[in-house]
Amino acid sequence: MDMLAESFERLVRDRATPTVVRAIEAGETHVELLGEIEASGFLDLLVPESAGGAGLPLNEAFSVFLVAGSHALPLPFVQTVMARGWLHEQGADVPQGLIAIGGPEAGKDADGRLTLRNVAFGRVAAWVLAEIDDRFLLLPTVEADIQADGSHGSLSADLSWGATPDGSKLATGECPSDAGHAGASGCKPTHLGAAALAVLMAGAAKRALDMTLSHVAERQQFGRPISQFQAVQNQISVMAERVWAMRMAARLAMLSSGCSPDAARVALGKARCSVAAAEVADIAHALHGAIGITEEFDLQLHTRRLREWRRAGGTEAWWARRLGLAVIESGDKTALDFILDTLRVG
Repeated sequence: MDMLAESFERLVRDRATPTVVRAIEAGETHVELLGEIEASGFLDLLVPESAGGAGLPLNEAFSVFLVAGSHALPLPFVQTVMARGWLHEQGADVPQGLIAIGGPEAGKDADGRLTLRNVAFGRVAAWVLAEIDDRFLLLPTVEADIQADGSHGSLSADLSWGATPDGSKLATGECPSDAGHAGASGCKPTHLGAAALAVLMAGAAKRALDMTLSHVAERQQFGRPISQFQAVQNQISVMAERVWAMRMAARLAMLSSGCSPDAARVALGKARCSVAAAEVADIAHALHGAIGITEEFDLQLHTRRLREWRRAGGTEAWWARRLGLAVIESGDKTALDFILDTLRVG
């Protein structure tokens, strides 16, 4: 872990304790926690130095983003950092407050209402960055009808507006007729949101693995730790493999020297992380037994997030389809050629 990530780790460990996470999930204010993070300057990691930020490229912020996932940070920290950097890159105004990012389930319903479904952190964000009718918009949540998804402790929500709210902002510096243009590498808000969720899942999965390793080393059965049983070792091996595959996939999704991730790499990263998230959560609970699902035990803070983030921002099936279409549209390339030519590192 680099020095920047270590600094953020200390901040989150001290301020976003499991008690604080549970309180915010239950609907208590997140203002104090947000104030601590804003004061630290971490929200401007990707903002250019000329605008008061750190000027980091996306790939150098990866380790900081992992920390947010590993602590189940109950705020859209990664989304806000990425959105602020991307908005600066687009030449758009950057608002104050937390920014969630809408996924592909966005548009107008039968009654003409603007609707964003399954928005990660929709309950606690001040703004949602989304693509509506080929326009990139920042929509204020204060004017939205917010419907929580009903899952225990979930911070995801459906948001809707009767019309484009007066407080909305065009999320681009271009004229309205060009508002739907994509950033570098074809990047749109949907790609930003999916990349953010991929790295969050990778961080949460690693924490679930660490907790599981500690549990099986301490839990005794028939006079010895259950980690010595072959069936348990097999499950741990599978879990570890999935966790590190998630980390590699999320790393690939964040592999950019600017603020905009590559669209094809995001599709691969989100699809892979979403597939593995359910497997990691299942194995963690299988090896913990009944204690793993209790409210008092912290494992469920992370496994609930894995399932929540897997569904948000486009499922694995949605992103796999996007990746498949990209291969088809590439011409006569085989899938292997596409991977080598488009997803090659460096």
